[in-house]
Amino acid sequence: MKFSIQSLYTWYGDLLRNPKYRWWVILGTLVYLVSPIDFLPDVIPVVGQIDDVFLLTLLVSEVSGLVIEGWKARKGDVGTEVADSSEGSTSTASTIDVDAVSVK
Repeated sequence: MKFSIQSLYTWYGDLLRNPKYRWWVILGTLVYLVSPIDFLPDVIPVVGQIDDVFLLTLLVSEVSGLVIEGWKARKGDVGTEVADSSEGSTSTASTIDVDAVSVK
């Protein structure tokens, strides 16, 4: 099996689509930020703050994702409205996520 950053990113993205794991990531991030134990100690200039900045970015992105999904669910937005120029009516468009594989 060939390891790549893209495969790791895809696995992580698929894992976080499950709301249960998203809550675990948020909880784990909060515990790590409050904990006195650090992967990279903060006494090392610049390098010590890298893990904290990364985890804060992760926390903000996950919480904002949850807020946006909750807001869309509350508003009832299932799809987006797209105007059809030929008929003047609106239709619901949906996005399809496709994993492409190159064939040689």
